[in-house]
Amino acid sequence: MCGITGYVGYREAYPIVIKGLERLEYRGYDSAGIVLSNNNNGIDLYKTKGKVSDLKQIAEEKRSTSTLGLGHTRWATHGVPNDVNSHPHVSNSGNLVIVHNGIIENYDTLRQELITRGYTFQSDTDTEVLVNLIEEIKTQNNCKLGKAVQLALTQVVGAYAIAVYDINKSNEIVVARLGSPIAIGIGKDNKEFFVASDASPFIEYTSDAIYLNDEELAVIKLDRDIKVFKIEDDSTVTPNIQELQLNLEQIEKGGYEHFMLKEIHEQPDAIRDTYRGRLLVDKGIIKMGSVDNNITKFLNAKRIIIVACGTSWHAGLTAEYLFEDIARIPVEVEYASEFRYRNPVINKDDIVIAVSQSGETADTLAAIKLAKSQGAFVFGVCNVVGSSIARETNSGAYTHAGPEIGVASTKAFTTQITVLALIALKLGNLKGEISNSALHTYLRQMSLIPDKVTELLKINDKIEAIAEIYKDAPNCLYLGRGYNFPVALEGALKLKEISYIHAEGYPAAEMKHGPIALIDESMPVVVIATRKGHYEKVVSNIQEIKSRKGKIIAVVMEGDKTVKEIADHVIEIPDTLEPFTPLLTTIPLQLLSYHIAVMRGCNVDQPRNLAKSVTVE
Repeated sequence: MCGITGYVGYREAYPIVIKGLERLEYRGYDSAGIVLSNNNNGIDLYKTKGKVSDLKQIAEEKRSTSTLGLGHTRWATHGVPNDVNSHPHVSNSGNLVIVHNGIIENYDTLRQELITRGYTFQSDTDTEVLVNLIEEIKTQNNCKLGKAVQLALTQVVGAYAIAVYDINKSNEIVVARLGSPIAIGIGKDNKEFFVASDASPFIEYTSDAIYLNDEELAVIKLDRDIKVFKIEDDSTVTPNIQELQLNLEQIEKGGYEHFMLKEIHEQPDAIRDTYRGRLLVDKGIIKMGSVDNNITKFLNAKRIIIVACGTSWHAGLTAEYLFEDIARIPVEVEYASEFRYRNPVINKDDIVIAVSQSGETADTLAAIKLAKSQGAFVFGVCNVVGSSIARETNSGAYTHAGPEIGVASTKAFTTQITVLALIALKLGNLKGEISNSALHTYLRQMSLIPDKVTELLKINDKIEAIAEIYKDAPNCLYLGRGYNFPVALEGALKLKEISYIHAEGYPAAEMKHGPIALIDESMPVVVIATRKGHYEKVVSNIQEIKSRKGKIIAVVMEGDKTVKEIADHVIEIPDTLEPFTPLLTTIPLQLLSYHIAVMRGCNVDQPRNLAKSVTVE
């Protein structure tokens, strides 16, 4: 959940590490710190509660010109956000420095043991325990830092991505991972190396990177090839050097006030990039190698289980409608965090689809491992090339949404639905549930979705005006039916995530079973009524709300007349086939949440208490 970054080489480390922390701040932003080696076999350490901007105010003028540095931006787990609990942490001797993303579950046992050996602790963190454990092992065994880290990690229970530095070796960093991501950027001729939670901090310096696998440790030393070892048995590993797909422009705001707004507006291109090369309208086919290569498993599947968290779970719910409606395959959608702990029934002819934007979600990764251990075929849908989920699953498909920096997911949702819809359509056709002509109609309509999203984005001003009216509402309800019930859930999540307004999504018919008690003249209700599916029943739900003086914000299909006569506000979407309506109805809800949050003075890209990639339980 935290972000770590580091540099060793010939350049000044501080500007590289600070810029890296700014790019990683989506991972956590309640405190930040940086450590730089100095010329006197010591360190310059700066850390503070608050954001990276607060750290810069402290460190900018005092910094050394060191060529080795580590940085950390924190999402608190052990210990409240304050200066002392901020990373980096230093061992009792002052010789070892560490930054850490993850949770050490047995830290208290280790801490008590170290106390009996004379160690003292300044912070409440599990990370300070780890750096002192490494020091104790290094001292007792008189070994090199890499070996000490390896031995220490065999005693650790939990998850980690760490970077460790010994002040007596200003040309070396040791990194390791289990359950939390870490990337190593490789400079030309091994003259410089970069370490980070993802590749964004170093994309302008190198296009070559190594992504460590779980239970691997790397010793990074200037002028030498990186050495990678298995933590468990110290065996060597040949690292796989990958060429980065990112570019600098993708992770900058590009003139938008916030990353979230930029990413909302990127959705036409993101959807198009996701189906590019897969959706072949002229040929009337869907080409997906990862599905084609495993087509027997898909066609013989008795059940699909979708595991995900947050927004990805909502995309999975949408996929449940897609697979059952179009391909007639039974689907269960599970919260990954519950799936992994409730002893689920998994059969060998089940397909488990794991959905995650980052590809690093801890609960989803654990669900994948559980499903694989019970013989299921696991298919991943994620956005980040080379991520843990991409490596752990049997097969999968990337969404090609491009980097998503805003903590509240937008284009992740629409591109995940796009991929899942393509799979459902392909299977439906191969199973004979939809004809070739019907498939061609679906494909033609899907190819038009990006242009229709572009048209929707042009009504931004209208949505902003609605936001002005309801920005101070304490609560909000979202209602939808069928394919758009998950959109109601997602719309409510967006509002509560970034504006801190309490919001709940419901199937429209469930309103009568409790939520209707909340309706009064101060309650805004967002209703998705797209003239598809059970339209008349949704209209009846709207009338029930109006009779109780509720305020209706309706998302309708263009040309709608019935709802227009009832609703207080109407947002029209272009006409499309019912399975594709979520790709359109979600857009105005994203914009509504965004504008309300901005008007309330909220930090849209970095909402309180949240982080983008949940790599801890």
